[in-house]
Amino acid sequence: MLPTPFKPAVLTLAGAALAPLALPALGQTSPTSPSTTTSTTSTQLQQVVVTGTRRTDRSLAQSESPVDVISAAQLQRSGSTELATALAQWLPSLNFPRPSLTDASDAVRPAQLRGLSPDQTLVLIDGKRRHSSAVVNINGSQGRGSAPVDLNAIPMAAIERVEVLRDGAAAQYGSDAIAGVINIVLKKGAAGGGVAGELGQTDAGDGGRASLAADLGIALGTGGWLRLAAETRHQQHTNRAGVDTRDAATEPRKGLVNNRLGDPDSTQRALIVNGQLDVAGAQAYTVASYSERNTLSAAFWRTRATAVANNVDSLYPEGFLPLEDSRSRDASLVLGLRGQALDWQWDLSLNHGRNDFDMAVANTANYSLGAASPTRFDAGGLSNQQTLLNADVSREIDWGGISPAVWSLGAELRQERYAITAGEPDSYSNGGASGFPGFQPSNAGSHRRHNVSIYSGLESQLTRDLSASAALRLEDYSDFGRATALKLSGRYVVASSLSVRGTVSSGFRAPSLAQQYFATTSTNLINGALVEAGTFPVASAAAQALGAKPLKAEKSRQASLGLQWQASRDWQTTLDLYQIDIDDRILLSANLSLPTALRNQLAAQGVLVSAGRYFTNALDTRTRGLDLVSSLRQDWGACGRGDYTLAFNHNKNSIRQVADNPAVLTENSLLLIDRVTLARATISSPSSKLLLSAQHQWGAWSLRLAATRYGSYEVRQSSAVNDQRFSAAWLLDASVAWSQGPWTAQLGVDNLNNRYPDEVLAANSVGGILRYSSFSPFGFNGRQYAAKLAYRW
Repeated sequence: MLPTPFKPAVLTLAGAALAPLALPALGQTSPTSPSTTTSTTSTQLQQVVVTGTRRTDRSLAQSESPVDVISAAQLQRSGSTELATALAQWLPSLNFPRPSLTDASDAVRPAQLRGLSPDQTLVLIDGKRRHSSAVVNINGSQGRGSAPVDLNAIPMAAIERVEVLRDGAAAQYGSDAIAGVINIVLKKGAAGGGVAGELGQTDAGDGGRASLAADLGIALGTGGWLRLAAETRHQQHTNRAGVDTRDAATEPRKGLVNNRLGDPDSTQRALIVNGQLDVAGAQAYTVASYSERNTLSAAFWRTRATAVANNVDSLYPEGFLPLEDSRSRDASLVLGLRGQALDWQWDLSLNHGRNDFDMAVANTANYSLGAASPTRFDAGGLSNQQTLLNADVSREIDWGGISPAVWSLGAELRQERYAITAGEPDSYSNGGASGFPGFQPSNAGSHRRHNVSIYSGLESQLTRDLSASAALRLEDYSDFGRATALKLSGRYVVASSLSVRGTVSSGFRAPSLAQQYFATTSTNLINGALVEAGTFPVASAAAQALGAKPLKAEKSRQASLGLQWQASRDWQTTLDLYQIDIDDRILLSANLSLPTALRNQLAAQGVLVSAGRYFTNALDTRTRGLDLVSSLRQDWGACGRGDYTLAFNHNKNSIRQVADNPAVLTENSLLLIDRVTLARATISSPSSKLLLSAQHQWGAWSLRLAATRYGSYEVRQSSAVNDQRFSAAWLLDASVAWSQGPWTAQLGVDNLNNRYPDEVLAANSVGGILRYSSFSPFGFNGRQYAAKLAYRW
């Protein structure tokens, strides 16, 4: 979907504090080491970006939309080996909370851009659409109701840089690109490679982690190459749960911490292979990836009183902690051919991706089986697939202006499949496995759809000072109809040091198959109690009985206005204001605590639940905000060189309209969209995020200090008495690195000041267990240490 062939490019974060990396032209060699590359800020502004444009010569300074570029060196300088965590340390517009006690969301955690839903950000790898995870986030965390891409399935060892387009781009890339686009660009070329290892743990002594990664380039014939990158990492769980005070008088474990609240145990192995080969005057290319993650997370502790009441005390005489043992397998393959014919650049590609998520429940019981119950169950699984056939062409048109215009055309056929597999009968029958009842046969099924899209774009340098571009996309879905998206962009140079840029666009996001067909019954925390809650597809009889309507596509309108100011050769600043209106926003309804009449009505259908929810288009929202990025590079002569960055995002989400409440819910005093749901869409993520960083390079040594301020946020409950506003928090990070020849060693401390979020109110803590909220934008692990060692050649 991006223009080819790529030309030599050097990229860096807009306003980044670290030196950029060089991206070779296809078939050329890659740089040997990030530490050998230096640049001034003025040079950075001339570096080429490829996300959000069809041109192959668009520099960062000429970009009509805000683009951040995070280099591999910056990712490695973070204290994490998880891609989403590393990006959150560099991007003020990205929010990556760490939910816990949220079932599958513990294993596949969603990231947000500009405070919007995680599935409203499109993810690309080398310009090709990445498939989404099969997991639907259905519990009480940010991103509830979304099924986004699993960013952490992508090994950082394979990445050359990450380009983040902070602008609507549905007209250019299709559905999901409402909040923006994350384009992961892989390392290329035959030369260079390396191995790296990392060890770390928290200050509390838990959460020990280790990783080992390697990447290697191999020459194929004349100008061809193949790159391999592999990574394995393991992390032990952390625990910040409080003492469980439920049934304290009769519990044998009185005064002990029984539950887990924190990161799960996790082991991941990942591999990416990408390459290129000249074939009959064209270039054949491929990207293949595979990752597998095993995660062991906890549900809520079942007390001895619970075990006795359900006749499983002989299995668990002191109570028990159900464990959710999941395996996520992620695979993709891109095969393509690109070249030039007459005056046209062309690119044909086939892209297939798949994610399978299998769930087992261990250390548990099916109460209906009493002492004879197994203690481990196969709970079934989920699968999501995507296949695309894509054709792109572009050419330059000499229209007599200052430079040729670029005209692009394309067409795409996409097929999607989503499937649910039932668990073993004992995992779901008569209440099912405690902790996570298995998927039932009535939940199971396979669903598919396809869509066809055509799109076109035109970009031109109209005068020496004015550039403009336009993009139009038409899509036709087999299940919900047609959608159209348009985008207009421009940039004007006011003075040699000042330019103005802006965009207006429309966009859309089709309801995913997961949002249309996901169904399960699970144990949820609702109003402080654990209850069996059903998630119903909108077309099901259960959802229809609760007033569900067919889903529609989300539609968006977006405008942005920005300034680019270069005060001096080594100091540049960008400021971008934006507004995003989204109609018919898709979200999961409130947890509907069913009165007896509705409960009996569902029971007659064989649905035995105390609460229910379904997906709905019941909300229109408005997002307004600003992004500020300013960077300064200072040469201190014999004392070395310093890089200083200030980056800030302020974001406000508001409600423009709430759809009428279904009559059946009104009759039963229920709200489809309650105050908890409204808060999650508006005020439950920080309204601001400030990043300050300083890095000093002196010979072989470099020292980095960073401060991040997360703004306040509010989490609401069904009763306003239990609402809680969490205060703003400062986190300090520090690292020191030494590079000599091919070797690099690094020691770092994240959250140096050991900052934890505010503790939750006692009324919301479920007997003292939930000390911290899963909405915390920086988790609740406290201070963390990491040591890294790398060898590059």
